[in-house]
Amino acid sequence: MTEQPTADPTMTRIIEAVQLGQGGAPAQARAPAQARALLTALWDDIGPTGDALHRCTLAHHLADLQDSTEAELNWDERALAAVSELTDERAQRYLSSLQVQAFLPSLHLNLADCHRRLGNVGAAREHLARAREHLVRLPDDPYGETIRVAVRDFVEDDPTDHRRR
Repeated sequence: MTEQPTADPTMTRIIEAVQLGQGGAPAQARAPAQARALLTALWDDIGPTGDALHRCTLAHHLADLQDSTEAELNWDERALAAVSELTDERAQRYLSSLQVQAFLPSLHLNLADCHRRLGNVGAAREHLARAREHLVRLPDDPYGETIRVAVRDFVEDDPTDHRRR
């Protein structure tokens, strides 16, 4: 039986906006822009000192909806900053299996990818190394395997490598 999260209206709003942004049907061509607007408004409601789980989750997903790598990097940096304030206890009030350290490989991988695409090879390598350091924290499940493969396959000094896109 799959574990169910605890009711959290803000997380529900984040997830609904993310799902809207991931819609791929032609009728949903504006969906990413709509999702970006919803998440940006929600960020404004949460504020820069709001719940760290909400800020981390929202920023992590909002990064993927940006039109520029620079804007994506800005949101990825916000997600990493928020996770530094997040505790396992808070995360587990939402979903008991969550471990904050398991967020780090993905967050650092996203930062490495942005820096690689911007030509910041040194920063890309630094974040890739940090992602690798935290791989042991990932669960042994499809999500964990997806991140492990992405880290393994990452090419930090090739800005034309868009496999993660």
